[in-house]
Amino acid sequence: MEVILLVGILFNSGILLFLLWKESRNRQEKEDVIERLGRFELNITKSMNQEFDGLKEKMEERLDKIQERVNLRLDENLEKTNKTFSNVLERLSKIDEAQKKIESLSGDILSLESILTDKKSRGIFGEVNLKHILENVFGEKNDTIYQLQCPLPNHTIADCILYAPEPLGTIAIDSKFPLENYQMMVDKKLSQAERVMYEKQFKNDVKKHIDAIHNKYIIEGVTADQAILFLPAEAIFAEINAYHQDLIDYSYKKKVWIVSPTTLISTLSVIQMIIKNIEKDKYTSIIHEELNKLGAEFSRYKERWDKLARSIQAVNKDVENVYITTEKIQKKFERINQVDVAEMGEKEIE
Repeated sequence: MEVILLVGILFNSGILLFLLWKESRNRQEKEDVIERLGRFELNITKSMNQEFDGLKEKMEERLDKIQERVNLRLDENLEKTNKTFSNVLERLSKIDEAQKKIESLSGDILSLESILTDKKSRGIFGEVNLKHILENVFGEKNDTIYQLQCPLPNHTIADCILYAPEPLGTIAIDSKFPLENYQMMVDKKLSQAERVMYEKQFKNDVKKHIDAIHNKYIIEGVTADQAILFLPAEAIFAEINAYHQDLIDYSYKKKVWIVSPTTLISTLSVIQMIIKNIEKDKYTSIIHEELNKLGAEFSRYKERWDKLARSIQAVNKDVENVYITTEKIQKKFERINQVDVAEMGEKEIE
């Protein structure tokens, strides 16, 4: 803007000098005007150079500032981009780690499935599951409440014997895991007729387990007249309770209660609460007995204290009498001391 204004002023000045030169009447005046035009051209050139130099400096300064701001913005954007990429890489690493865990879990599931296909392995799985539940409820190796792999007089070994309070008594718990026919029964890929056939076989398996527990682990005079069948699979327990009421009725008839991990924990928790209440009642009776003894001792203490108080009162009365006698003797001594011996001698001479 300043350069344009300066060019305008110089242009107007040049026109004015040109008009002066044109209007000059003699040669001297024209030469003066030409000289002035020369100086004017020189001034214009000098002023234009100065202004352009100043403009160049300002432009360079402004370009430097613009470049500085651009670099600052680029640095900020680069930093944000780096953070974004870092977050993306971190999330990708977490996703990769989760993927590895999923693959590992899939392998564990396949391994578990391969283990559960063997009957002996399923039996060990059920026993270990039962052990963990008992330890979580009653504590580890609490022989006063439960005993694992307990031999019975009929030469059988129960997975667990639970020493519950009366009227429950000693209850046997045995783990059973009827899996093969259950898996075939719920397999949607099979035909309806095949699934019905496997359902019958599954029911026969469960009834055989119930009969085995009833015959082996319910012993008159040794155990309670009831026992527990532990199913370590919630799905099988839910299937029986939802769709096979005849199996539930059959277990009731044989006095064998079917439980899952969840229902067994609830049952054992109730038994634990009953045992604690019995212990509290036992300690309450002991405390009541001790309080009665303490009451008798306090009665004897009170009797002896009353006797001692009467003795102290008698001694106190004797002390008061002695004090009175002492006061009388003291007064008599004072009277004797007040008597004038010289006066008494003159009275005797007279």
